[in-house]
Amino acid sequence: MTPSGMEELTTPSEPYSPAPVSRPVSLPSAWRSLFESRERRWWTIALTATLLITAFGIGVLYVDDSNNQAAVRSLTTQNESLTGRNLILQDQLKATQANLTASLGELATTKAALEHPHVTIWNVPQQLKGPTYYLAGGVPDTFTYHLHATSTGPMSVSIITLQQWAAAIQCIDNGVGVTNWCMHHNGAVWSNLGVTSVSYDFHLAEGCADYVAVFTAGSSITVTPNVSVTYNPAISATGDCA
Repeated sequence: MTPSGMEELTTPSEPYSPAPVSRPVSLPSAWRSLFESRERRWWTIALTATLLITAFGIGVLYVDDSNNQAAVRSLTTQNESLTGRNLILQDQLKATQANLTASLGELATTKAALEHPHVTIWNVPQQLKGPTYYLAGGVPDTFTYHLHATSTGPMSVSIITLQQWAAAIQCIDNGVGVTNWCMHHNGAVWSNLGVTSVSYDFHLAEGCADYVAVFTAGSSITVTPNVSVTYNPAISATGDCA
């Protein structure tokens, strides 16, 4: 191949051109200042709004906390007031219960007194002038007989039945013995001889009207009785009546 032929086959190359490079467009300084000024203004507005919202929230929380504390103080005061009233009511209840207990006790005592009245039947001092004298009194039926007496010298006291009383009178009338002996040695339900004081509760008359209390002495003495009875009827016959 000839050099001329080679020249015909070779394509001439295009001239080299580098790729274009993009460059930032520079804004005019007036536009840039305006943009920065607006940006700072928006930041200021946003910061101010944030601060206002925060301050408002803090204020709301403060008011709410103040209200809650006031409510707590009010409830505390009310609770203390109620506690005080409760203590007062408890004291009043205790006093009422004590009064009620005392009233019930008095009522029970009054009821017992009404159901079983107690009365004194002999309390006048009397004199026994010697061995031929006696003091005697019937023991009432349906009552407990409380025989209490003192004397200035030795005395003899017996509770006897009516039949024993009749035997004692016959003993005196027949000259078997003096009164001071016959009243206590012809049978007796209970006796206390030669003493200066006596204290005895007799129950056999609670259902029987058949007893006599008799006092005698061997010398002149003064007897100071304090005899009383309590109404206490038996549900059936007692003592010599049974």
